[in-house]
Amino acid sequence: MNAVRIVGLGGSLAPHSTSLAALGVALDGAREYGADVRLLDLRKLNLPLYVPGSEVPEAAREMCDEIHAAHGMIWSSPLYHGTVSGAFKNALDWLQLLSDRTPPYLTDKVIGLVSTAGGTHGLQAVNTMEFVVRALRGWAVPLVLPIPQAWRVFQDGRILDKRIEEQLRALGHELARVAQLFAAGAVTTAETAAVEAEVEPLR
Repeated sequence: MNAVRIVGLGGSLAPHSTSLAALGVALDGAREYGADVRLLDLRKLNLPLYVPGSEVPEAAREMCDEIHAAHGMIWSSPLYHGTVSGAFKNALDWLQLLSDRTPPYLTDKVIGLVSTAGGTHGLQAVNTMEFVVRALRGWAVPLVLPIPQAWRVFQDGRILDKRIEEQLRALGHELARVAQLFAAGAVTTAETAAVEAEVEPLR
């Protein structure tokens, strides 16, 4: 199969982002599998708050162009107060720009999900992201990685835990593998696409 393009989206606005470090390792795994990878770091994107009908910043256009051209994505967010960070959710809100693409939103793109937490829980952020994947018509791979007590796992952008490093690389491998299978032919049927098209636009 031909190489697929994988885009990583995430990180946090913190100077030392554990979710960004985790995303980098997962993307390395996808690259090892032969994928062409691109990182979209939330700090560098510097997206304004999404307001429906507002002027679209160039950073949001470029982000959406990268995502539309990709076969799959890896999302990585820190766990903030039981859910994804505001900055990460805001980036996802800008994906509304993909509503009029062909196909729209994340149709037939596969998404890998990673979260990092300071405490003992991390799955809530993954659950939130999975809801968004379905809303945007994407497909989440079954392997997800919530990483609790991430401050023990990462230091200054480096990963210290070999086991979690292997898991993140495995997620990257799996994401690239499934993206290749999806790229071989459309998954969403015309009937399903017609039903999804009836969803109300954001106001």
